[in-house]
Amino acid sequence: MTTIDIISGFLGAGKTTLIKKLLAESFSGQKIVLIENEFGEIGIDGGFLKDAGIQVTEMNSGCICCSLVGDFGQALRKVLEQYHPDRILIEPSGVGKLSDVAKAVGDVAKECEMQLGSAVTVVNAKKCKMYMKNFGEFFNDQIEHAGTVILSRTQDMKENKLQEVIALVKEKNPHAVIVTTPWDDLTGDQILSAMAGGTSLAEELMAQLHEEHEHEHHHHHEDGCCCHEHDHDHEHHHDHDHDHEHEHEHHHDHDHCCHDHDHDHEHEHEHEHEHHYDEHGVCSCGHHHHGHDADEVFTSWGMETPKKFAEAEIKTALEALDTGAYGAVLRAKGIVPCTDGSWLHFDMVPGEIELRRGSADYTGRLCVIGSQLKEGDIQTLFQL
Repeated sequence: MTTIDIISGFLGAGKTTLIKKLLAESFSGQKIVLIENEFGEIGIDGGFLKDAGIQVTEMNSGCICCSLVGDFGQALRKVLEQYHPDRILIEPSGVGKLSDVAKAVGDVAKECEMQLGSAVTVVNAKKCKMYMKNFGEFFNDQIEHAGTVILSRTQDMKENKLQEVIALVKEKNPHAVIVTTPWDDLTGDQILSAMAGGTSLAEELMAQLHEEHEHEHHHHHEDGCCCHEHDHDHEHHHDHDHDHEHEHEHHHDHDHCCHDHDHDHEHEHEHEHEHHYDEHGVCSCGHHHHGHDADEVFTSWGMETPKKFAEAEIKTALEALDTGAYGAVLRAKGIVPCTDGSWLHFDMVPGEIELRRGSADYTGRLCVIGSQLKEGDIQTLFQL
């Protein structure tokens, strides 16, 4: 099925530059058709695209938002019939409404083998505030209806000015993924992932908790089984008096247990078993005994930010999280830009902190998972 991506943006935002980056780094091997639609502008560099094997259907006779279902629907069907592409990129007019473009695509998709992959708006971060004021509805519509807002020209901006732009975008669209990292620091695939909705650190950490819980649960029930046949007499004296600590006395004339026993044996079990739960409902053994899934017991705090951190700041914050003062923290994870120009990746579990340098992300991201988290205090801890 053909996937359609709409890459909108006001005049001069950088749509063409973004498309070139995606074509060069992410779409190799795919059959791509670019439907371009300009309003009073010179079209995209057709020579570059044709050299890259990209088919271009230009619609300079009128913008998509004006011709809508008529010319646009016909052009889209023609592209599907003639080229059978893997992906169609639509670059609407810089003054077109993204909501109208998305509706037109949706109408055609009902009749054809295609699906809307992403609706993206490219915003010149340096001009965002001015454009919101001067162009109002036309500019804001592109932000309001985007799944991902990709900011351009961020490399020359001061952090406080960039934060102002992010706040303006979130005011119009609080649910959009916002790419704040300079494009030269990102791969085309990273941008494509953000266009598809990005990845959630909270979901990633919660999945790890589920996996570890299942792993521990499995071993808890099958502990010590090593599967051999043996032929002998033995006695087991099990004295279990524990707060989830097992003291086993095994009187064995062998080093293995279980399966096909052909012998006489006695088992004496004195089993006093107590579970002590803290105020968060977590057993001292680290397991859950309420029948709840991890995502029912734990909560998460997360934040996306372009803020640059010093490594010492992150280390201090993670050590503070491990004191219990911010709730019962089980995991913390993040990818953030550093004051030295690099990117810092961090992971924290109780008693263990890992800091390392790594690749950039589409914006800085932090996540903490635990029980009864003091979210406001955590945000203050990271100075956000």
